[in-house]
Amino acid sequence: MQRIESLERLKQEFQKLPGIGARSAERLAFHVLREPRAQAAALAQAILDVKDHVKHCGTCFNLTEQDPCAICSDPQRDSGELWVVEQSKDVMALESTGLIHGGYHVLLGRLAPLEGIEPGDLTIDALVARVKGGQVREVVLATNPTAEGDGTALYLESLLSGLGVRITRPARGLAVGSQLEYATPGMLESAIRGRTPM
Repeated sequence: MQRIESLERLKQEFQKLPGIGARSAERLAFHVLREPRAQAAALAQAILDVKDHVKHCGTCFNLTEQDPCAICSDPQRDSGELWVVEQSKDVMALESTGLIHGGYHVLLGRLAPLEGIEPGDLTIDALVARVKGGQVREVVLATNPTAEGDGTALYLESLLSGLGVRITRPARGLAVGSQLEYATPGMLESAIRGRTPM
């Protein structure tokens, strides 16, 4: 069978994406091939635009095209309430509820010593500095309810407990082992409204 190098390269690139196996990569490659050139160019440009323009906010580390991000620069937000999450997609999930009026701090991961992810690999020092800044009244440790997420929350609690802020964790409306991004709005609302002290 004839090997078409550019098509093979495209399939290989798609296969590097998370959750995309050989069959899915092949379907995507043939889909791109069938689309008009303008559609393929729009896809390629969207990928380049994300790489060129999206960065982490210098304050909260959420993804943004401007620094500070829209949440950090919003004067209507309660700067005394700080929600600590693992990833930017967790911010999106919590924002979808319309119930969060405070700010965020994105850790860019969670502690996982077996994977080599230590405190210095996360934005923990920046979090502690923000809390020491004096405006924060409550830190909500909204890490995922997994073993690593719970371990990260306990570690953060030990660092922040002497800083004179209230430390809470969302209620367990979220199932253990689940991810915030996959929770339904009802589950998130229950967890947000029922948060309890650590």
